Amino acid sequence: MKQAEGATRRDVAAMLLASAATLASDPLRAQAGPVEPTRLISAGETLRPEITGSFGIVSAGRHYACAAGIRMLMAGGNATDAGVAAVFAAAVTEISHFGFGGEAPAIIHDVKSGRSVVVNGQGTAPGLARPEVFAAAGVIPGNGPNGGTIPAVVDAMALALQFNGSMSLSQVMQPAIELADGFVMYNFLAEVFASQQKATSQWDWARRTYYPDGTPPRTGQMFRQPNLARTLRTIAAADAAAMAAGKDRVKAIQAGRDAFYTGDIARRMAAAVEADGGLLRYADLAGYKGRLETPASVEVFGHRVLKGGFWSQGPALLMALNIAEAAGIAALPPGSEAYLHTLAESIKLAFDDRNMFFGDPDFADVPGKGLLSKAYAAERAKLIGPMASLAHRYGNPWAHEGRTRRTPEFLPHMLKRPAGPSADTTAIEVVDAAGNLFSCTPSSGWLLGGAYVAGDTGVPMSNRLTIFDLDATSPNVLAPGKRPRTTLTPTLVLKGEKPYLAIGTPGGDNQDQQIMNVLLRVLIHDQPLQAAIEEPRINSNHFHNSFAIKKDEPGVLEIEDRVPEATRKGLAARGHKLEVLGPYGVSTGVVAAGVVPGKGTLRGAADVRRERYVFGW
Repeated sequence: MKQAEGATRRDVAAMLLASAATLASDPLRAQAGPVEPTRLISAGETLRPEITGSFGIVSAGRHYACAAGIRMLMAGGNATDAGVAAVFAAAVTEISHFGFGGEAPAIIHDVKSGRSVVVNGQGTAPGLARPEVFAAAGVIPGNGPNGGTIPAVVDAMALALQFNGSMSLSQVMQPAIELADGFVMYNFLAEVFASQQKATSQWDWARRTYYPDGTPPRTGQMFRQPNLARTLRTIAAADAAAMAAGKDRVKAIQAGRDAFYTGDIARRMAAAVEADGGLLRYADLAGYKGRLETPASVEVFGHRVLKGGFWSQGPALLMALNIAEAAGIAALPPGSEAYLHTLAESIKLAFDDRNMFFGDPDFADVPGKGLLSKAYAAERAKLIGPMASLAHRYGNPWAHEGRTRRTPEFLPHMLKRPAGPSADTTAIEVVDAAGNLFSCTPSSGWLLGGAYVAGDTGVPMSNRLTIFDLDATSPNVLAPGKRPRTTLTPTLVLKGEKPYLAIGTPGGDNQDQQIMNVLLRVLIHDQPLQAAIEEPRINSNHFHNSFAIKKDEPGVLEIEDRVPEATRKGLAARGHKLEVLGPYGVSTGVVAAGVVPGKGTLRGAADVRRERYVFGW
């Protein structure tokens, strides 16, 4: 076994001893013979270098977003300024994954105050969105004029800047404005434009926005979005005018934000949606208001992991980490059969509970205290046996909640209808010289399945209504003004209450389990960040997913073929239904940035999956 950078001989010895103990306690494993040696990827073996520095690091989905964030840092901005600029740039240039009318939940750690906050960047359902509207179809569509929640990006990024940014809204929007005026098309996005032309062209303004001459944009040519550029300039101008009139930065940001939600832009968006038979109205936009919230968090493996609330899937990561810790995963050789089995079973238990109990706490009675308790995790961990579970196993967190359940029991299920188009997302992670952290997972308004653009505003609208349930007993049932239980899930990690890591990924339901694949190697084994991201991964499809028909595949486990064959055979013998993918086939793109403990220097990393980007110095 080749030890990881920073690992000690004692660490390696402990892994080997744990391996022997696992053989003794696991009859199936003992019958299979000796444990296959497990190697951690060292820093020198990665396909990309880990980025280090002391000034600032931005890790993002594409080079345009990364450059926008770096530009703010070079101009004297902090992590939040850089992160917000990167989000706006991504909304212009990553429209395969995310558009300006989507959503952008974020978590920020402010070093000066020691405070961490969640920016509640998930839009709510319009006032006309009720289950009976979609009863005949049986599912909520993911695209088109009635597929979206209220656009939340502008509000969320305004809240982030107001919390601890240092720059004006017009400053951080400048890169996005320039990119809307024109950016050079890159190959990945060009291929998406070509594949989605028919689906997108069903909507007149989408066709006029993205295919103005009737053909998809080609790699290397300038791509322009003049209507979106005008919308961006209107927001920035309102901020600048308020500053010129003597208002302070926070009030000026609010003026820019209000130009989107209460002015002419909002009226034109609402009129366009209504004309196309959609549910959004001007009153929905004018009345929308996000907020800052306290993160959900747990102490695990000597670190504090912070996530969004139960309106997101974020707490499922906290539960899975708690369960894995209680199941003894820290004593197992990373990447070994027993380790991957424990990881997969922990994810399955946590995500089954996600589907059973999570929903917007403003509407649903969620047993959050019980779900995140160590006692409940220990109870769930006892369910992990030597064989893979092929059943959905829902727990009873109410026993650890200190109160009884007041709502009917809900049983998640799959709808027997054709699947719709898959979704996508991006992620942006920033750390600055002071250690401030910014993590954001923007999504919706993408081209996949057909983008819907709200008239001449140039704004592609959200697709997120599809995550709601129509079952009245579900905590995630559709209701006006309610947030869907979003898959978007930014992550921060603190160590000794000091900033440590911002990490995120696209990938819908897979986001948190892919983050978990990486975090376990970093938090337990102190593996270098880039190496941990590049290690082979697994991905469970066992639980009911979040989109449209809520499909489940009990026992199915995606696994990259770089996992040794003997390990894969051992997992199959345990009953896991393996789908073997290519060497980097798990389709998410983890990005991360953080502080090196004890040194105060900075580091960042970006996945080779999906061509992620990172830069810093």
